[in-house]
Amino acid sequence: MSDKTDSAPVPSKDAAGVLSIDAMGGDLGPEAVVAGLARAVKSIPAIRFIVHGDKPVLDALIAKRRGLSDHCTVRHAADVVAMTDKPSQVLRTGKDTSMWSAVEAVKSGEATVCVSCGNTGALMAVSMIRLRKLPGVNRPAIAILWPSRNPSGFNVMLDVGADIRADADDLVQYALMGTSYARNGLGLDRPRVGLLNVGTEENKGRTELKEAHDKIETVAADNGFDFVGFVEGGDIPGDRVDVIVTDGFTGNVALKTGEGTARFVRDMLGEAFRATPLSKIAALLAMNSLKRLSKRIDPRRVNGGVFLGLNGTVVKSHGSADEMGVAAAVQLAWSLSESGFSDRLRARVAAATASLEKAE
Repeated sequence: MSDKTDSAPVPSKDAAGVLSIDAMGGDLGPEAVVAGLARAVKSIPAIRFIVHGDKPVLDALIAKRRGLSDHCTVRHAADVVAMTDKPSQVLRTGKDTSMWSAVEAVKSGEATVCVSCGNTGALMAVSMIRLRKLPGVNRPAIAILWPSRNPSGFNVMLDVGADIRADADDLVQYALMGTSYARNGLGLDRPRVGLLNVGTEENKGRTELKEAHDKIETVAADNGFDFVGFVEGGDIPGDRVDVIVTDGFTGNVALKTGEGTARFVRDMLGEAFRATPLSKIAALLAMNSLKRLSKRIDPRRVNGGVFLGLNGTVVKSHGSADEMGVAAAVQLAWSLSESGFSDRLRARVAAATASLEKAE
């Protein structure tokens, strides 16, 4: 895969408010994607889409949703990236896929953000080849919003799987990119950043973590964030920090563990309240509280990992996303588009790179 960087795509005036949607890559098919688009339009009437995939199929699905066709331009793509396809294979033969076409619309400036439920590795590979990395970024990252005790209700965590490796300089870049995402995605003026480790003591952890700790501390003041130092796994859903920085291997394990735990808690509560007649009565009395808990830990509400470090914004939805999940990813993409996130992130990385070079 090329390590080149390139200039940012220049969106046309007509691209304002336009999202590029890969409609074919999800586990539930284009039906779930189109349903999610219709749901998003109800809350954001100004939104418009370029929808990529099998045109006859998509035209029929969109026509069934009253008024949705007014928000959609369908672009035919004959092929689909399967979840089992290898990224290298997609780079060689994937130019006619809906995923490639969706990323290309951001590259050409026709849309501001790409949204896909497809194969994560393939999407990252295509995005890196077509959009290129920002100058100064060695490894892009995937950032997610994690339910937390903070007033916003979420923390930002990255990387959660773009690359299993990360050296000290990569972790510094993740801190800077995560800070920019927290500002634009959560509206925080001065985010608090923590570096995930096996303990909070400064003598703990691998060599690259200790080196990253010192470098992040050096650039924090000039880049408008507070560095709280090392944090532990229990701080991920807590209120001590707003941004958790880690490598993609650790972040992905934490993400999958968190999602599995949420499902386990929901299932166990259901079983407990169905166990006896008395517990069923208790469930009725606690129904409102249970609904609030279920909503709070529902991964569909925060569906959408954002690829950071590229010349353009890409939102990766869960492959198994249903109507609600797709709508959440689309709404996140809209929010980032409206905030001018890509341009702000580019400026933040450029300033921070200069700051690091000066410090060295």
